[in-house]
Amino acid sequence: MRLLHTMLRVGDLDRSLQFYCDVLGMTLLRQKEYPGGKFTLAFVGYGDESDHSVLELTYNWGVESYDLGEGYGHIALGVDDIYSTCEAIKARGGKVVREPGPMKHGSTVIAFVSDPDGYKVELIQLKDKAASQPQEAATTA
Repeated sequence: MRLLHTMLRVGDLDRSLQFYCDVLGMTLLRQKEYPGGKFTLAFVGYGDESDHSVLELTYNWGVESYDLGEGYGHIALGVDDIYSTCEAIKARGGKVVREPGPMKHGSTVIAFVSDPDGYKVELIQLKDKAASQPQEAATTA
Protein backbone atom coordinates (compact mmCIF):
# COMPACT_ATOMS: atom_id res chain seq x y z
CA MET A 1 0.00 0.00 0.00
CA ARG A 2 1.19 3.53 -0.76
CA LEU A 3 -0.14 7.05 -0.23
CA LEU A 4 -1.08 8.43 -3.67
CA HIS A 5 -2.30 11.98 -3.10
CA THR A 6 -3.89 14.49 -0.77
CA MET A 7 -6.73 16.64 -2.11
CA LEU A 8 -7.15 20.35 -1.35
CA ARG A 9 -10.14 22.38 -2.54
CA VAL A 10 -8.97 25.72 -3.92
CA GLY A 11 -10.83 28.93 -4.73
CA ASP A 12 -8.57 30.13 -7.56
CA LEU A 13 -6.76 27.39 -9.45
CA ASP A 14 -4.33 29.71 -11.26
CA ARG A 15 -3.30 31.38 -7.99
CA SER A 16 -2.85 27.98 -6.31
CA LEU A 17 -0.81 26.61 -9.22
CA GLN A 18 1.41 29.70 -9.06
CA PHE A 19 1.98 29.09 -5.33
CA TYR A 20 2.65 25.36 -5.46
CA CYS A 21 4.69 25.46 -8.69
CA ASP A 22 6.46 28.84 -8.70
CA VAL A 23 6.81 29.41 -4.94
CA LEU A 24 7.25 25.84 -3.63
CA GLY A 25 8.88 24.42 -6.76
CA MET A 26 6.41 21.65 -7.57
CA THR A 27 5.58 20.61 -11.13
CA LEU A 28 2.13 20.55 -12.70
CA LEU A 29 1.85 16.86 -13.55
CA ARG A 30 -1.60 16.85 -15.15
CA GLN A 31 -4.76 18.89 -15.29
CA LYS A 32 -8.25 18.08 -16.56
CA GLU A 33 -11.54 19.93 -16.72
CA TYR A 34 -14.81 18.13 -16.06
CA PRO A 35 -17.52 20.35 -17.62
CA GLY A 36 -20.33 17.98 -16.66
CA GLY A 37 -19.39 18.23 -13.00
CA LYS A 38 -18.21 21.85 -13.21
CA PHE A 39 -14.81 21.21 -11.66
CA THR A 40 -11.13 21.03 -12.62
CA LEU A 41 -8.47 18.75 -11.14
CA ALA A 42 -4.78 19.63 -11.18
CA PHE A 43 -2.10 17.33 -9.79
CA VAL A 44 1.20 18.83 -8.60
CA GLY A 45 4.26 17.33 -6.97
CA TYR A 46 8.00 16.86 -6.86
CA GLY A 47 8.08 13.78 -9.03
CA ASP A 48 6.08 11.39 -11.16
CA GLU A 49 2.95 9.97 -9.56
CA SER A 50 4.25 6.44 -10.08
CA ASP A 51 7.00 7.10 -7.50
CA HIS A 52 5.81 10.04 -5.38
CA SER A 53 2.80 11.20 -3.39
CA VAL A 54 1.27 14.32 -4.94
CA LEU A 55 -1.30 17.03 -4.25
CA GLU A 56 -4.63 17.09 -6.03
CA LEU A 57 -5.92 20.66 -6.31
CA THR A 58 -9.68 20.60 -6.88
CA TYR A 59 -11.32 23.73 -8.24
CA ASN A 60 -15.12 23.68 -8.13
CA TRP A 61 -16.20 26.25 -10.68
CA GLY A 62 -17.72 29.34 -9.06
CA VAL A 63 -16.61 28.51 -5.50
CA GLU A 64 -14.13 31.17 -4.36
CA SER A 65 -13.41 30.08 -0.79
CA TYR A 66 -13.94 27.33 1.75
CA ASP A 67 -14.33 27.20 5.51
CA LEU A 68 -11.20 25.29 6.50
CA GLY A 69 -12.66 24.38 9.89
CA GLU A 70 -10.63 23.02 12.77
CA GLY A 71 -9.92 19.53 11.44
CA TYR A 72 -7.23 20.33 8.89
CA GLY A 73 -3.71 20.65 10.26
CA HIS A 74 -1.08 20.91 7.55
CA ILE A 75 0.92 19.10 4.94
CA ALA A 76 4.67 18.79 5.51
CA LEU A 77 7.69 19.09 3.24
CA GLY A 78 11.25 18.10 4.13
CA VAL A 79 13.85 20.68 3.09
CA ASP A 80 17.65 20.65 2.98
CA ASP A 81 18.12 24.23 4.26
CA ILE A 82 15.07 25.67 6.00
CA TYR A 83 16.47 29.20 6.36
CA SER A 84 17.35 29.66 2.69
CA THR A 85 14.11 27.93 1.68
CA CYS A 86 12.05 30.43 3.69
CA GLU A 87 13.98 33.35 2.21
CA ALA A 88 13.39 31.99 -1.31
CA ILE A 89 9.67 31.52 -0.59
CA LYS A 90 9.38 35.13 0.59
CA ALA A 91 11.32 36.37 -2.46
CA ARG A 92 8.82 34.57 -4.70
CA GLY A 93 5.85 36.18 -2.96
CA GLY A 94 5.05 33.38 -0.52
CA LYS A 95 3.88 34.04 3.03
CA VAL A 96 5.96 32.58 5.88
CA VAL A 97 3.64 32.56 8.91
CA ARG A 98 6.12 30.99 11.35
CA GLU A 99 9.80 31.71 10.91
CA PRO A 100 12.25 28.79 11.16
CA GLY A 101 13.13 27.63 14.64
CA PRO A 102 12.89 24.65 16.97
CA MET A 103 9.43 23.19 17.47
CA LYS A 104 7.83 23.61 20.89
CA HIS A 105 9.16 21.06 23.37
CA GLY A 106 11.60 19.66 20.82
CA SER A 107 14.65 20.34 18.72
CA THR A 108 13.40 19.71 15.17
CA VAL A 109 13.67 22.95 13.19
CA ILE A 110 10.38 23.82 11.47
CA ALA A 111 8.65 26.72 9.75
CA PHE A 112 5.16 27.25 8.34
CA VAL A 113 3.96 28.90 5.17
CA SER A 114 0.39 29.62 4.14
CA ASP A 115 -1.00 28.96 0.68
CA PRO A 116 -3.44 31.35 -1.05
CA ASP A 117 -6.47 29.55 0.46
CA GLY A 118 -5.06 29.55 3.99
CA TYR A 119 -3.87 25.94 4.06
CA LYS A 120 -0.72 25.58 6.14
CA VAL A 121 2.41 23.90 4.80
CA GLU A 122 5.01 22.86 7.37
CA LEU A 123 8.66 22.91 6.35
CA ILE A 124 10.89 20.51 8.27
CA GLN A 125 14.67 20.72 8.29
CA LEU A 126 15.95 17.30 7.23
CA LYS A 127 18.16 15.97 10.01
CA ASP A 128 20.91 14.69 7.74
CA LYS A 129 21.37 18.14 6.20
CA ALA A 130 22.97 21.16 7.84
CA ALA A 131 20.92 24.34 7.69
CA SER A 132 22.74 27.61 7.15
CA GLN A 133 21.22 29.85 9.80
CA PRO A 134 21.07 33.57 9.14
CA GLN A 135 23.95 35.44 10.78
CA GLU A 136 21.80 36.89 13.59
CA ALA A 137 20.37 33.43 14.42
CA ALA A 138 23.82 31.86 14.39
CA THR A 139 25.25 34.43 16.82
CA THR A 140 22.43 34.01 19.36
CA ALA A 141 22.57 30.21 19.43
